[in-house]
Amino acid sequence: MSHPVLLVIAHGSRDPRHAATVHALTQRVRAERPGLRVETAFLEFNAPSVPRVLERLAAEGADEVIALPLLLTRAFHAKTDIPSVLREARARLPRLRIRQADVLGPSPLLNATLGRRLREAGVRPGDIPRTGLVLASAGSSDPEAIAVIAEIARELRHTGWCAVRPAFASASLPRTEDAVRALRAEGVDRVAVAPYVIAPGRLPDRIAAGAEAAGADVLADVLGPAPELARLLLERYDEARVLTGASSLSA
Repeated sequence: MSHPVLLVIAHGSRDPRHAATVHALTQRVRAERPGLRVETAFLEFNAPSVPRVLERLAAEGADEVIALPLLLTRAFHAKTDIPSVLREARARLPRLRIRQADVLGPSPLLNATLGRRLREAGVRPGDIPRTGLVLASAGSSDPEAIAVIAEIARELRHTGWCAVRPAFASASLPRTEDAVRALRAEGVDRVAVAPYVIAPGRLPDRIAAGAEAAGADVLADVLGPAPELARLLLERYDEARVLTGASSLSA
């Protein structure tokens, strides 16, 4: 039996760095698991679109696709946009089995990627006890997504940072610059900002601008095509495959 195709669904952006980063990540996934077919599609701004890729796969004779949202939390795109697109595709392509995998976060592998980016930005293990960390996400109006970011910040506080504050680039407060300033007001001498976003774009640029405006000491890079993130995509793919098999057995 052939393996289901892994279709990575990214949001898309007018910023060309976004698509380039997504493609670099999916290429790393291919390298991690040779023989697995990995396709990339975008909800908007970039090509190919999700419907176009699914139509091509069906025309080429693919039997099954696992659609994996390249999203860190279960917000609007994961709950509404992607299910709607996949539902329409199932109606048009009844012979193609399409299953939506879970979003990426939260996961220890994401925390490991954050640690990698902070080390690359110059944070040494000995710095952590005297450094405050701002976990800066894109932001969402979805309370569940906001709660997840707050919980991750609480978990990171137990890994040795002297303080951890969540921040958001849109839709929610506080902003990155406000979180940095709040840590300074608490007496934290050294502040690092870790973008909890996958690829460059408008909102990560807003995080970077806020970190600079507030005088953060360290600004880490976006998560990007890190090996831990590639392994996480495969972990979510494998989980969806197991659920697919269980559903088939119980049908």
